[in-house]
Amino acid sequence: MDLVLGSTTALITPFKNGKLDEQTYAALIKRQIDNGMDAVCPVGTTGESATLTPDEDIRCMEIAVEVCKGTNAKVLAGAGSNSTSEAINTAKRAEACGVDAIFSVSPYYNKPSQEGLYQHYKTIAESVPDLPFMLYNVPGRTATDISVETTIRLFDDVESIYGVKEATGSLERVVELLSLRPDLKVFSGDDAIDYPILANGGAGITSVTSNLMPDLKSELVRLALAGDFAGAKILNDKLYPLNSVMFCEANPMPIKAAMYIAGLIDTLEYRLPLVAPSKESMKKIEQVMKNYEIKGL
Repeated sequence: MDLVLGSTTALITPFKNGKLDEQTYAALIKRQIDNGMDAVCPVGTTGESATLTPDEDIRCMEIAVEVCKGTNAKVLAGAGSNSTSEAINTAKRAEACGVDAIFSVSPYYNKPSQEGLYQHYKTIAESVPDLPFMLYNVPGRTATDISVETTIRLFDDVESIYGVKEATGSLERVVELLSLRPDLKVFSGDDAIDYPILANGGAGITSVTSNLMPDLKSELVRLALAGDFAGAKILNDKLYPLNSVMFCEANPMPIKAAMYIAGLIDTLEYRLPLVAPSKESMKKIEQVMKNYEIKGL
């Protein structure tokens, strides 16, 4: 089973006149590959998956697979839902698209127990047993925290579950997980703390900021995984102001605005209820971006 590791980008989804802008989406993915990212992640939080249709989900995956074909880049696709049966359907369709692995966000709104989370993930993973599977823990959005105990139980019991994207913001959580299961692949889900997670044994990152700066983000991960933690820290520190402003409002509103300011997308469109950042936030984003060299398409 080929695992997806290293530097991965949580892709934005560009829209034009309310529809998926397929040409721009493909170009953005190619830019990620050209700038050293190991994998792309379509239809996650940053890709506005909550407001994409099932057919748009699959089309995003198909485009990612098409663009990555013949390269070393992998596709780690989002296949999550608060409905287990819906997540299974998406996982099976993702597998049929030819993605390399899937990640699945913890169920939102329902607030299941830890046993419910265990059964939810076990059932999804076993529906696509040959597809590498990553848990995605982001309780700040879902109101559901996959506990350390449940994460370890799933890792031990389900062969295809190889890792977790930790977006709790807790370094202690990462330390505890890796102290208990050193072989668990823990990904940083918070741009600001990529370096400390990687320095503690993290296997990679899933980044929002790398939509804009794939060259620096991929280099940060490459250095850390090679053991050059001093070099990785320099890049993490350099990126901190940008990482910070990318979350001045809810993701993906700032990163999409930054991509528009940089000329990487032609139109600044979101799906309601998301809207463009406030004028004050746009000024902050523009000001911080002046300190970075952003490579074009």
